[in-house]
Amino acid sequence: MPSDVDDPARAGTMHLDRLTNSGKLLRMNQRASTVSPIGTPVSEALRRRSNDPDFRAALERLEPFETIARFVILRRGELGLTQEQLAQRMGTSHSAISRIERGQHSTSVGTLQRLAEALEVRFVMGFESGPPEEPVREFVSA
Repeated sequence: MPSDVDDPARAGTMHLDRLTNSGKLLRMNQRASTVSPIGTPVSEALRRRSNDPDFRAALERLEPFETIARFVILRRGELGLTQEQLAQRMGTSHSAISRIERGQHSTSVGTLQRLAEALEVRFVMGFESGPPEEPVREFVSA
C-alpha cells in the first residue's frame, strides 16, 4: 500500500497542513494584504523618483523625444495609419516606428524629414537664443 507521501494529491495537502499549522500561511496572508501583487502604482513611483536628481535629469533629457513620440502617435492616428503602414511610407521597418513612438531615443534629421513627409506635414527645425522667459526663435524649413 502506497504511503501518503507517494500520492501527489495527498502530499500537497500535507504541505498545506504544515504551512497552516506553523502559522506561515497566516503570516504570508498578512504580508499580502500590505503589499500590492502588481507592484507600486505609477503615481507613487514617480513621486518617489522625482526627488532623485538623476531621474529628473533623465526626464529632461528625454522630453524632446517624448514630444516627438506624442506628435507621431497622434498624427498617425489622425491619418488612420498603422505603424507598419507608416513604415512603408518611410521605407523603414515598423520596429523603427515603434522606437520613435517610445520616445526614448534620438532620431536623425534625415529620419525626421522622411517622417514628416510620410505624416503629410512639414518638418521645421529651429534655434533659440536669449533668456528662457523671452526666447528669440529662428526656424528653418528642412
